[in-house]
Amino acid sequence: MEKKAKYIWRVLIIVLVNLLMISILSNSGGSVQTLSKVGSQGPEVTKVQTALKNQGYYTGSIDGIFGSGTKSAVTKFQRAKGLTADGIAGPKTLSALGVGGSAGAQGGFSSSDVTLLARVISAESRGEPYSGQVAVGGVILNRIQHPSFPNTLAGVIYQPGAFSCLNDGGINAPIADSAYKAAREAINGSDPSGGAIYYYNPAKATSQWIFSRPVLTVIGSHRFCS
Repeated sequence: MEKKAKYIWRVLIIVLVNLLMISILSNSGGSVQTLSKVGSQGPEVTKVQTALKNQGYYTGSIDGIFGSGTKSAVTKFQRAKGLTADGIAGPKTLSALGVGGSAGAQGGFSSSDVTLLARVISAESRGEPYSGQVAVGGVILNRIQHPSFPNTLAGVIYQPGAFSCLNDGGINAPIADSAYKAAREAINGSDPSGGAIYYYNPAKATSQWIFSRPVLTVIGSHRFCS
């Protein structure tokens, strides 16, 4: 009888501990902020690399793998921001980068993601109608969901040869205010491109292949196609 009572108490304690953990997670928005360091892999590392690259601290590949190059970039960023320069992306470093947690997030994208999307929209569609800017954002987001492309924002944008602005330096130009608005609108689900995964300017395109793609809509100088 005594053994049975001890067993029941153990089960109750385990249940109570599990309920306590569920409660903690619920009160924190269901997310646990991790520490990205050498050897870490995953979406958080991708976001850290993207944020560092956007701010000029990281020049390597956006691969979601925390290696020596990422550590060096994190350390430089920490020194610049007056943080402990240990090369570990802990809560304070993540917060300074705009990565992690729900603060500033929109539609599952962090504030650094929104800035990156706005940066590409601004560079790729400068001078285009506002709806055309939103459409460029829509194409980028459509690619994330398409099996032929990487499944992250950074992966799509930094895919080799995907966007000319990465080759001609346009991505480093000041971001137009309308591009920020267009990025947020695209993230919220607006897609004037009609589901396109490609776009091009026929006056500038040099690839014959792109001319073979079915055109879904034309906005400004851009043809949006599937």
